[in-house]
Amino acid sequence: MQDTPPSVPDFTQWPSFPFEGDLHVKQLDEPVPVEPPRRGEGHRECTACNAPDEAYIWVGERWRVRAMDRPTGLPMVLILESRSHLDLGDLPNLLAAELGVMTVRLERAIRSLDGVARVHVNRWGDGSAHLHMWFLARPYGRLQLRGTFLSLWDSILPPISEAQWRENLAMVAAWLAEFGGRPLAEPPRIQWQAPSSLTAQSAGEVAEEPEEETASVIEAADEIPEVEAADASATEDPAKASTPEEPEEPEKAEEPRQTQTPR
Repeated sequence: MQDTPPSVPDFTQWPSFPFEGDLHVKQLDEPVPVEPPRRGEGHRECTACNAPDEAYIWVGERWRVRAMDRPTGLPMVLILESRSHLDLGDLPNLLAAELGVMTVRLERAIRSLDGVARVHVNRWGDGSAHLHMWFLARPYGRLQLRGTFLSLWDSILPPISEAQWRENLAMVAAWLAEFGGRPLAEPPRIQWQAPSSLTAQSAGEVAEEPEEETASVIEAADEIPEVEAADASATEDPAKASTPEEPEEPEKAEEPRQTQTPR
């Protein structure tokens, strides 16, 4: 009698796995005969090639480093890109050798930040044909974040403060500039004047927080194929339609009483 295979893989029992409870493995889709072109392939425009230097925290003659558009859950998430429109396997020997140097240099720069224990280096490339390497900093002492699932934890953890994030970006950019290139990230400005009303400011900040969505590695456009992005957008409307916002209708029953009061 054959053994029944487990419903979920063993790594769901690892301490670093970020989820718990009942989990189910998705049904595997049938393979497509021809994969769709990535960004920068065929007639599709390349986001990295069209991005100006001002969108990066450090730029050099052949390499550029950019960050997420806002703080995430990890101390630092950076992306190393080549200026030339090349993928990893297309690099000539000069750029291939420089990629090793830049990888070590950027890893050291991120690891020099306070509160960083390790730096994970990843390359996926399913969304964009332009070479980009991910650098994810694991917080010191957070042993549960070790290993494979660090990019998932980046979306789960609360984002760090923007002031700390900008300071870290400026420090990494300055660190890289010691070896050449231009640092474009600046530290946060010091607020010398206190607001007139601390209570009013704090209330305004609390009201604005829910409007922003946390950026993350797994939500980055460079890593999401267009087919998956379309499927995700298609599934959003039914979810929104199912949200229980309709029970507000009973309040309309009070309107007749309002019309009777002015007598």
